[in-house]
Order: sequence, then C-alpha cells, then structure tokens
Amino acid sequence: MKLNFEQVGIGPNLIILHGLFGSANNFRTLARQFGEHITVYSLDLRNHGKSPHDNDVSLDAMASDIIDFMNSLHIEDSSVMGHSLGGKVAMQVALTHPHRISKLIAGDIAPVEYPHHHDRIFEGLNEITRRAPVSRKEAEQILMDYVEIPEVRLFLLTNLTRGDGGALSWRINVDGLLSGYEHLAKKPSGTPFKGPSMFIRGALSDYVRDEYFPAIYELFPAAEITTMAGTGHWLHAEKPKEYAELVMDFLIKD
Repeated sequence: MKLNFEQVGIGPNLIILHGLFGSANNFRTLARQFGEHITVYSLDLRNHGKSPHDNDVSLDAMASDIIDFMNSLHIEDSSVMGHSLGGKVAMQVALTHPHRISKLIAGDIAPVEYPHHHDRIFEGLNEITRRAPVSRKEAEQILMDYVEIPEVRLFLLTNLTRGDGGALSWRINVDGLLSGYEHLAKKPSGTPFKGPSMFIRGALSDYVRDEYFPAIYELFPAAEITTMAGTGHWLHAEKPKEYAELVMDFLIKD
C-alpha cells in the first residue's frame, strides 16, 4: 500500500506516525522543527488522511506498510516516532524488522492490550454519517452528544471533507476501523527490540501505568521511560516545546 506522506529537512531519518483518527498534519509544526536537524517523513497510516483504505487494520499490516514505504524511498534504516496507535505501529515495526529501526520513540502508549474506549466516538461518527449534516457546525452539534471535550471534537472533525457535490463525508475508514478495532487494541508482538527506545508518558494520562513497565522492558530492554509533568495523552500538543526537546536530545544522543 502506498502511503501518503510529507517530507521536510535533511540529515538522519525520522518517520512520524500519528494516532487513531489522526493524520500527518498533526505533527506538521514539530516536523518542521525537527527538520532543522534531520530528515522527517510524516506518514498517513492506512485508513487515515490521504492514504488508501483497507479493512485489514492489523498491526502487522500497518507495520508492513511502513517497511514498504521505506523500501520505496530506499531508506535503509530510520528512527521512528509514534503517538498512541502510531506508537503501537512503530513498536511492531521495531519488533519485526529491528535492523531497519535505529531508535524508537513511543508517545503515551505501552505494548499492552487496551480495553475498548472509543465506542462513543464511533457512535458519534456514525450518527454524523446517518444524519448527513450540511455544515461542520451542524456536525459538531451532533458530536456533542457523544464527545464531551471540545478539543477532541474539533480534532475528530478535521476528518470531514466536502466532496464535489458539496456533501460532507469522512476521509477516515470509519467502518473498517470499527470492525477491526480488536486488532488495534492488541499488543505488539515479535522479537524484543534491543536498540535505543524511549517511552514518553503524560503524567495526567493513564495510558502508560506503572504496572505496564514490565511489559515495556520485556519487549524493549533498553527502554527509557520519561514522564512529562502537566500533560495528558496529547503530550506533544499540550507541551510541544518540552516534547520536542526530549525527542531531539534522545535522537542526537550516541
């Protein structure tokens, strides 16, 4: 599968992978900052952004997409950074193709199986499809019954696009992501990645609990675990300066 991507900078490689319902656009500002020192490739995962849709949403399939992308651009090895679902995909690449990954950075996600906690979001997305609103404001009004946090609603609504006929539709594969959600929730698997890895968690988030540390060290024995104070799950958006400094310090470290 040929993934959509954005490229900026020059130097050592870094591949950035967004989370569920996201796109490469989520990291555009950070990518430009990183691009002052390295070559950054921000990818749209399958079923997201401008990348193709496919109902196979397994971590293996998405990891294969990343390797195919690297092969298409003749990238022999690269660091990889992912947030949430993107972090899981990054881990899967490192665990199955360790010789292609120089360093791993996982943003507020651990190599564990997570419970279903996007049910209300999917209900809201499907309700918007059913009611076919004619404006984003109307779509947000519908979504308010399903998603309480305004910032999350606005984030989700970035996936609405207007077609040639003027109708709004989702650019994400809502049906495919929903039907394959059990695969998205699974833990990455493979041979432990012994290379440098950093897990960054938000102090106000429960995505990377202390009890998940053994699972991290089991698959990533050289892992560094860092906690960012005052941040939740969206740590790179909440404190972009601090997040960028953490990542760059890790990337340039021998």
